[in-house]
Amino acid sequence: MDAKNVLDAKVPEGPLEKKWEKHRFDLKLVNPANKRKYDVLVVGTGLAGASAAASLAELGYNVTALCIQDSPRRAHSIAAQGGINAAKNYTNDGDSVWRLFYDTVKGGDYRAREANVHRLAEVSVNIIDQCVAQGVPFARDYGGFLDNRSFGGAQVSRTFYARGQTGQQLLLGAYGALSRQIEKGSVRMLARREMLDLVVVNGRARGIVARNLVDGKIERYSAHAVLLCTGGYGNLFFLSTNAANCNVTATYRAYRRGAFFGNPCFTQIHPTCIPVAGEHQSKLTLMSESLRNDGRVWVPKKAGDVRAANDIPEADRDYYLERRYPSFGNLVPRDVASRAAKVVCDEGRGVGPTKLAVYLDFRDAIKRVGADTIREKYGNLFDMYHHITDEDPYQVPMRIYPAVHYTMGGLWVDYNLMSTVPGLFVLGEANFSDHGANRLGASALMQGLADGYFVIPATLGGYLASGGLDAVSTGAPEFSAAEASVTERTNRLLKVDGKRTVLEFHRDLGRLMWDYCGMGRNEAGLKKLLTAIPELRERFWKEVRVLGGNEEFNQALERAGRVADYLEFAELMALDALERKESCGGHFREESQTPDNEAKRDDENFAHVAAWEFKGDGKAPVRHVEPLKFEHVKLTQRSYK
Repeated sequence: MDAKNVLDAKVPEGPLEKKWEKHRFDLKLVNPANKRKYDVLVVGTGLAGASAAASLAELGYNVTALCIQDSPRRAHSIAAQGGINAAKNYTNDGDSVWRLFYDTVKGGDYRAREANVHRLAEVSVNIIDQCVAQGVPFARDYGGFLDNRSFGGAQVSRTFYARGQTGQQLLLGAYGALSRQIEKGSVRMLARREMLDLVVVNGRARGIVARNLVDGKIERYSAHAVLLCTGGYGNLFFLSTNAANCNVTATYRAYRRGAFFGNPCFTQIHPTCIPVAGEHQSKLTLMSESLRNDGRVWVPKKAGDVRAANDIPEADRDYYLERRYPSFGNLVPRDVASRAAKVVCDEGRGVGPTKLAVYLDFRDAIKRVGADTIREKYGNLFDMYHHITDEDPYQVPMRIYPAVHYTMGGLWVDYNLMSTVPGLFVLGEANFSDHGANRLGASALMQGLADGYFVIPATLGGYLASGGLDAVSTGAPEFSAAEASVTERTNRLLKVDGKRTVLEFHRDLGRLMWDYCGMGRNEAGLKKLLTAIPELRERFWKEVRVLGGNEEFNQALERAGRVADYLEFAELMALDALERKESCGGHFREESQTPDNEAKRDDENFAHVAAWEFKGDGKAPVRHVEPLKFEHVKLTQRSYK
């Protein structure tokens, strides 16, 4: 199924540590007076989108920013809790740009592009200064200096944090910068809009078609370049830690217009989520990975032990992460911790009503430093857990279990963050670029802000300065065709008039994906999934019922459109998982594991990015390959023991 390689990553020549500096110098520049001639569309205003829109407007571009929420402040970036990585080495414990680069490549199980990861590590040190200047209230030590804590996959403390609400505070900083540009008139901010199609004119991305979610009207927007900053697709699984309106539609619509989709099967299962309580749930709640700094993960040593946690003596407790991974202990990467939790639960040693949970215990930490210190570091997280479960984590251990969280797959981009459609740039979680097969904790915020504040201001200018970008009117035939396609699809949804709700179909799809393409995947299950998804999709278009009308406020219609895209995208994800016959990071093929049940890569055949090209409805997509070269990090079996 692999096609001839047509992917040019545009990685610059020269030493790794000089590539970005040299590339920035080599890129063409846009004269300051000419920047106001260019229009830029930014879709999504989370950390990547808000930072990009603010930075580009500051440079002088005319920016139009759209978000699906009622305010940029409600972007899902606010849900990030634990922190943001940066190679500042303030703790003097051996950190460096090179070590952050190495940890990220290794943490991603050697499935990321070295040049992109090194640039991310380089830029990380500037992000903290930028955010402090914006007033982000990072935690500080007794002397007033910025504090750090540890996160999974690293043996140094490099994570800057604002209690358990780092994402919210960083977003407020970016929102402040964005608001300044809105007030100046450099940014036109449009809330409650959902991108439904990408408009390509003469082979270049020149605009979008969006739905006004308040009145239902279809709107057209043209620009010289389009930036997608729309996050990930974890809600494909129905139950995930993502906000309910996070979806795949923007990136999937771009894929259908020619943007290759990279590594769609790379999804992250986060180990510290509040367990599923019942069928009534529509989403899950994350407990920050930062809790693993002080919390100890354990289960009873014997299967079927039903005693309350505090009644189980030390001798009967299995601190299985500390036992299996003595070097990293409870701070192993997320994919490793998640699989380990699944193993002990499969052995019958799970806890709680469903037996699909493990304990995260703060008893020893509270004894060591006191409840007040723990409250200062994690108070809002403990309060959130208490409100949701009605259990006091200061008195009894938290119960956690893995859940779908982040997606490492996304639209394929080159070193400039440009997709295979010229003029379409993709930032943050929406692209595939920096995390390989597993994202280390506290790296999502780092990548989003790196892309928005420091990378795209340079690379977008290089594209715009290349010329050939005459003005395009929203009256162009390509805009009319895109709007007609959107309208036809919407009307088709409204005409089905079946008897099942969108929610029921989404839940059915989520179960299928979790069972056959979740923490464990195998050939037989994936083939079964590839038969089941088209059957479910066919039933959807015959049996779904979408109430209300088109040109009006209609959340049922919004959700129906997103689930319709999930029912197509799920097939691509399952196909990608089937074709990648190896285990790496969050992609665990049960046929490919080491004797001690760790992921076993196949570097000879799969040390590459899989980038899928849409060939039309009813036609099989084509799998392209970008080989990954590791010249600075030695390919070895990943070990955290």
